[in-house]
Amino acid sequence: MNAHDAVQLFAKTLGNLDKWMEKAESYAKDRGFETDVLAQSRLAPDQYSFIKQVQSACDQAKFAAAYLSGGKAPSHPDTEQTFAELRARVQKTVAYVNSVPAKDFANADQQKVAPAWLGGRWFRGSDYLVEMAIPNFFFHASMAYAILRHNGVDLGKTDYLTGGQR
Repeated sequence: MNAHDAVQLFAKTLGNLDKWMEKAESYAKDRGFETDVLAQSRLAPDQYSFIKQVQSACDQAKFAAAYLSGGKAPSHPDTEQTFAELRARVQKTVAYVNSVPAKDFANADQQKVAPAWLGGRWFRGSDYLVEMAIPNFFFHASMAYAILRHNGVDLGKTDYLTGGQR
């Protein structure tokens, strides 16, 4: 899988995540509770909340698109607290990822990816994609799915893979 295809898959999965959140809103409404209760949910006490899982998935997608295309990722200050704010972030991230043209990924494999948290170390683009971006993105997307499912939202494999479209 090349870098452009990977970030397009991230965008597709984020679109699915938006649909999972839409289902969660319907679930909460049908049961008479505020959807935003789910935003603070987590699977374990030491795990990220749903909010942080969504923010992290979005960050992985936008940073992969930026790092591998030689661009600059948009800033998102992690201030979301509601489903509406999270859905807006997902949609902004998808729009950004989709705005990066395929031609900008021509040298992705050889890009020097040096996130600040690596303290001066760096990845070669192809290594960053395979060893960090892909597994980390899908970890956080899967955890967001699992948190909603754990809380009773009617999600299944088709929702994960296609956003519920058959």
